[in-house]
Parts: sequence; C-alpha cells; structure tokens
Amino acid sequence: MTTTPAAADGNLFIVAAPSGAGKSSLIRALLERHNDGSMQVSVSCTTRAPRPGEIDGVHYHFLDVDTFQRKIEANAFYEWAKVFDNYYGTSRVVIEETLKQGIDVFLDIDWQGARQVRDAYPQAQSIFIVPPNLQVLEQRLRSRGQDSDDTIRARMAKAQTEMSHYHEFDYLLVNGDFTDTLANFEHIVMARRQRIALQQQRHAAKLKDLLANDE
Repeated sequence: MTTTPAAADGNLFIVAAPSGAGKSSLIRALLERHNDGSMQVSVSCTTRAPRPGEIDGVHYHFLDVDTFQRKIEANAFYEWAKVFDNYYGTSRVVIEETLKQGIDVFLDIDWQGARQVRDAYPQAQSIFIVPPNLQVLEQRLRSRGQDSDDTIRARMAKAQTEMSHYHEFDYLLVNGDFTDTLANFEHIVMARRQRIALQQQRHAAKLKDLLANDE
C-alpha cells in the first residue's frame, strides 16, 4: 500500500551505509544541531530481548513474536526482516503519525529495507553513505575493538555487497572528513524542508500578510 503525504507532512529520510561508514554518527550529530524536536530517528520494532540499559520505546519497541507476526499480516510495517532468530521492522503507524506532525524522520536501515520503504512511500528521500576507501573502513571497524579477524573479514565482504547498491539511492555521501560530510548531509535535509507545500503551511500567516491588499 502506497502512502500519499499531506501537504504539511515532515520528510522521511532513508539513510543506509555499510557498518563503519559513519551513518549513525552523522544522524546523531545532525540531531544534536537541530534539537528543537523538528527531526528524529525512527524507533524500530524487534522481537529480541532488551539489552541492559535499553528502554522500550526509546531504543526499540520490544514485541513478542506473535504480536510481530500479526503486525506483518496486517501490513503494519513499512519494512521488516528476520535476522537470525529475531524480527526487526519499521512501524507504518508510528512513522505516519510523526510525519503528520511536520517532524522529519530518519530511517537507519539497510538497502533491502530501503527498497521496501520506497515502494510504500515513494516520496521518501534516500541517502547512501560510503567510506573514502576500504582501508579506512577496515580501520574504523578494527578501532571498535569488538570483533575478531574473521568477523572483520566478513563485515568487509558484506560492506562491498551493500555498497554495490549505492546507485539505487537519491544521494551519495563519501564520508572522509566528518565535518564536511555532516555539512553536506545537513544541506540535503534543509533543502527538503524548504519545499513549497510545507513552507506554505508553516508560514501561512506571514504569506497572507505579505500578500495583503493595502487598499
């Protein structure tokens, strides 16, 4: 089912990247710059158990398997996938209610999820982020100190597969210098926020006053 946005809906941004490209850091930095509630990251649904410190509704919406499967049958997700033994998905209702408030929403998902979201919401703007080269990507993955050599090799191979889908997206950012990339990321988002339909509603009173007949 394709969704048609109202004139004053916020923007839906799909942001995808291989692990280590800096996607989450860029989104977090942009939200810190615009901390007025005008934009937020989507909170996904999952059937996995909460990890220590995770809060329901903040880090994820934690659901049991039966509930998640019923939502799949009811077409309640923009996109969903089963990763190993757990389900993950993006709630259609939560996203649409947020957009109707004029709030921009960022979906931190992979290229496969991006395809599903674009089918359901063609107006979504998609951004793909890549590292400047494979050496930098490997250094970033190793700097986390969380993975074995075998895991790093697997992540690198997966990254190249993911990056082969960059051409399916509206925008491509090469994240070499973080400050420059953040500036370009912000430019994309802010340009979309100036589209005429949204500006007409946000500034209806000002426009009315500017166009008022003085006679």
